Amino acid sequence: MKNLPKNNDQEGFFSRVYEVTKTIPFGRVTTYGAIARCIGAPGAARMVGWALNNCHSLDEHIPAHRVINRNGILTGKHHFRHSELMQQLLESEGVKVDNDRVVDFKSKFWDPCYNLI
Repeated sequence: MKNLPKNNDQEGFFSRVYEVTKTIPFGRVTTYGAIARCIGAPGAARMVGWALNNCHSLDEHIPAHRVINRNGILTGKHHFRHSELMQQLLESEGVKVDNDRVVDFKSKFWDPCYNLI
């Protein structure tokens, strides 16, 4: 991916995660694994989750609500101010959620590996 720092330290990794996350279009979702693959760390989906959990303490807005697990489930919802906020933010963008799962996940999925090259 172009224009992202390539260092391997945690701060650099988190920065790369945030840069990709900021590009997820309104009304679309991606996965922890897709972000990890996009930044050249295909086995680091869990660390992407750690980075997104950490982003809530930043001054900059990172749309972490648009990142879900590979099955379309809102696994990160407990890291928001309240556990319903992730769903509310997605629904405000037109993404339907039922029982903590994105409805029609395949049509809402946005793959940064193909869209940011």
